[in-house]
Amino acid sequence: MPLEWLFGRRMSPDEMLRKNQRALNKAMRDLDREKMRMEQQEKKIIVDIKKMAKDGQMESVKIMARDLVRTRRYQKKFMVMKANIQAVSLKIQTLKSQNAMGQAMKGVTKAMQNMNRQLNLPQIQRILQEFEKQSEVMDMKEEVMNDAMDDAMEDEGDEEETDQIVTQVLDELGLQLTDQLSGLPSASGSISIAATGKVPIVAQDGGGGASGGGGAAAAQPNDADADLQARLDNLRRK
Repeated sequence: MPLEWLFGRRMSPDEMLRKNQRALNKAMRDLDREKMRMEQQEKKIIVDIKKMAKDGQMESVKIMARDLVRTRRYQKKFMVMKANIQAVSLKIQTLKSQNAMGQAMKGVTKAMQNMNRQLNLPQIQRILQEFEKQSEVMDMKEEVMNDAMDDAMEDEGDEEETDQIVTQVLDELGLQLTDQLSGLPSASGSISIAATGKVPIVAQDGGGGASGGGGAAAAQPNDADADLQARLDNLRRK
């Protein structure tokens, strides 16, 4: 604190750049004012030269002409000085931008170092393995719970009710089939004829050995046809 009181507070680079930038801007404003003053003086000198020339004061005209040349020369110098100051101001602005970028990169670098220091790959691998293990355990428990819930909610009478519903649906379909068959023309009875045509063969060959066995084998599909024909007849009568 005493040192700051004696020598002043030490300015940071940003503060120094801002201070120099303000000084350069002030210098450019002063040069602009001087240039405007020179331009006004140039106009006044030109008016005086014209007036003296009309009056025939040639010596005074030469003196004023030299003054006009010097005034224009100073105007050019002011323009050159302002251009140089602007170049320096641009350099200071560039340095300020580079300094800001450097500070930003420094902060980003520190943040990346901290993140890389905290990033522990073996620990992350262990965490992922543990996560996968716990996920598998959870899936197994969920499957066991679902099976237990299915067993608990299952009703023994469901099968009987299911069979009753299926039977009811089939009965309704049978009624619909009866209505459709009643609208069809009656068949020629070929199925019953075929069945009755082969039944006597079984009766005739009942005492034979080999022929009787063959007749019984042929009679089985005929009995199935006769049964089907009987069911159709019952449906028509209903």
